[in-house]
Amino acid sequence: MSQPGADVPDHRGRTGLHLTGRELDRNPDVVVRDVELLCAGWHVLRKTTFDHRRADGTWSTQQRETYDRGDGAAVLPYDVERGTVLLTRQFRWPVYVNGHPDGLLVEAAAGLLDDEDPVAAIKREAAEELGVQLRDVELVMAPWMSPGSVTERLHLFAAAYSAADRSGAGGGLVEEGEDIEVLELPFTEALAQVREGCIDDAKTVLLLQWAALSGPFSSAADV
Repeated sequence: MSQPGADVPDHRGRTGLHLTGRELDRNPDVVVRDVELLCAGWHVLRKTTFDHRRADGTWSTQQRETYDRGDGAAVLPYDVERGTVLLTRQFRWPVYVNGHPDGLLVEAAAGLLDDEDPVAAIKREAAEELGVQLRDVELVMAPWMSPGSVTERLHLFAAAYSAADRSGAGGGLVEEGEDIEVLELPFTEALAQVREGCIDDAKTVLLLQWAALSGPFSSAADV
């Protein structure tokens, strides 16, 4: 029987989604045996069976489910002169259903890359979500966000901005269901919210702590 996303196109026109990972041979201690496509919704869920050689030389057969939503990018715009950063607040169903009081999460502006270059993608997201035109962006780090089950790698950027760079209201794209509030906060207040647990989104915490420890608001930046 035909399976959408495998031998026939899914609703996004994709095929061959069951082949991802079958060709991997970079690690001689891992031999891929099978890849099963479990679900091809907007993103892709796979179950992979592989043999793994342990440190003691014995082999074991394992299965892992991986959720593939592609890679992403996020950015922390900062204004050193005014001591501010630009963040967003929006409703997130996954955190709401997992215990967050109202699901309204304070975050750095972010989005998925699809097939776009990370720099181009984050400049576009900043314009759409924050209403700010960023010129030069700096790649801060590119961590794996949930390596036990999610394939995503997130490119974290920072960029200087000024009041003159605010070209629009932001808010995201209505046609994509976005309803984003733009927050311009004093950096000291944003960092305090991290300590108090009010800002608890991982990418945002990473960027704010980077800005305090080695970024534009660090003591070294004043030297």
